[in-house]
Amino acid sequence: MGFSAVIFPEEGVFSCVCPELNVASWGTTVEEAVKNLREAVQLHLECLPKSELNQVKKCAGGKLLTTFEVPVPA
Repeated sequence: MGFSAVIFPEEGVFSCVCPELNVASWGTTVEEAVKNLREAVQLHLECLPKSELNQVKKCAGGKLLTTFEVPVPA
């Protein structure tokens, strides 16, 4: 099952979040952050009740991703 990872560089580490499940993790490199997120998502899915896991399976699939900019007041 495929999920998204949004990665944020922070002070000396990379934070990442799986927006579909609202699961987050971090690592000292992008690769480590994604590896840790993958593990966190696996653990999260293992702990879900069957009804919630079935809902995740139904929602998995195609994604639309975009970015946008908003002016920040001075």
